[in-house]
Amino acid sequence: MLQERPIKVEPLDLSKAPPRSPKAQLDGLAMLPRTIDKLRASLPGGNLGPYRIPGFSQRMLDAIGVTEDQLRDAVAKAKSDDDVVAWLRDNATTSAYPEFTSYITKRSLDDVEDRAAFAKRYPIIEKRPDIYYLVDMLEADDAEMFPS
Repeated sequence: MLQERPIKVEPLDLSKAPPRSPKAQLDGLAMLPRTIDKLRASLPGGNLGPYRIPGFSQRMLDAIGVTEDQLRDAVAKAKSDDDVVAWLRDNATTSAYPEFTSYITKRSLDDVEDRAAFAKRYPIIEKRPDIYYLVDMLEADDAEMFPS
């Protein structure tokens, strides 16, 4: 488990660097740091680049009972990740965190229903047959888009 350290919340340009790892967690919730980064990129002055909320981040939002607009507003008002965590503790179904974190970290390519459509969105899976878990696929996709 990769636990993220809180960072200052300000607009982010995801055309220059990827969001945080899908394995990163805040308050025990996987995908939260990555989703915060995507929402920061959607704020005025930010740039989502090739990223979007629908998909893995939306599944997280659905699991914890918060809408994209609600969390974006909380992110916009936050001074740091800690503020977002505090807002979620008051407004989300935090009891769903462990189940979602387990679910998302264990999802694999075997769980993908439309493999052709998925490969079109994430061509890395055709290039990297060693990848099995979807969180690893997201990390590999980030690394390919933004080589060090």
